[in-house]
Amino acid sequence: MTLYIGREASKLWKRICAETSAESNLFIDNWKYIIAGFVFQYIHGVAARGVHYLHRPGPTLQDLGFFLLPELGQDKAYISETVFMFVFLSFFLWTFHPFVFKVKKFYTVQIWCRVLAYLVVSQTLRIFTFYSTQLPGPNYHCRPGSKLARLPEPDGVLEVLVINFPQGVIYGCGDLIFSSHMIFTLVFVLTYQKYGTRRCIKQFGWSIAIIQSLLIVASRKHYTVDVVVAWYTVNLVVFFVDKKLPELSGRTNGSSLILLPLSTKDKDKWTKEENHKLLNGNSVNPADRRPRSQSNGKNLEDVNINQVDTSMNSTP
Repeated sequence: MTLYIGREASKLWKRICAETSAESNLFIDNWKYIIAGFVFQYIHGVAARGVHYLHRPGPTLQDLGFFLLPELGQDKAYISETVFMFVFLSFFLWTFHPFVFKVKKFYTVQIWCRVLAYLVVSQTLRIFTFYSTQLPGPNYHCRPGSKLARLPEPDGVLEVLVINFPQGVIYGCGDLIFSSHMIFTLVFVLTYQKYGTRRCIKQFGWSIAIIQSLLIVASRKHYTVDVVVAWYTVNLVVFFVDKKLPELSGRTNGSSLILLPLSTKDKDKWTKEENHKLLNGNSVNPADRRPRSQSNGKNLEDVNINQVDTSMNSTP
């Protein structure tokens, strides 16, 4: 038993070392995208803090979700946060499973490049939205009479740039449309829907997303419109980002991630050649789409074809 455990531990260590080496090479090629994505998380936090200075508490707006869902109360506000932390930590650990498990569908660096791209686009739309119109916050600390409903005027720019974490994030007001919690939840669920392998976990993820939506409204942390807008906006963002960016490279080819879209010139090259062939009455061979490696300025496939033709002509 001890020998078996030692052998498996040795295999696991070798697997971790090999994965670390591969992921390090990918990170060197894509570190700019990773750093930019995390820097934007800070920018999003500063924007949310800035809109808190503009928030004006007022009567809670009429809301269908408030009418249908019973209010959980201030003492049970932790429930939705607990569910969100469960989703966040579960997804975070799942993205690092290639370091441990044998079955690997993606690279960790690749998946986080794509996730951060989803988040940046969604959060950019969110910033424009909640700065366009400030609604009176429905949360308990954002209502009239609360000392946290309004922030005093800042003494300088530095005070705005410094985020009081985590209190400044938990007790923020004004950044309503649309829900940041739902952005993260839906991005994580959609990412696992595409790159995950367990069907039961996918179904469980969507169930958790629905439960999270109901808990946010029942906790009066957001209006129903904030959650509804998040549902269709994040889905559309993920759809169009996937259309714009190339598919993640698989585990078999070992190629690094190309996060930026291909140039239009390269993308339209094959289309022009195919149209030219069709106009001339020639058929289009799908094999022509394969990139051909070169040797001494000549295409290897062309060299092979010439060699075959020469050998056939020389045969009596």
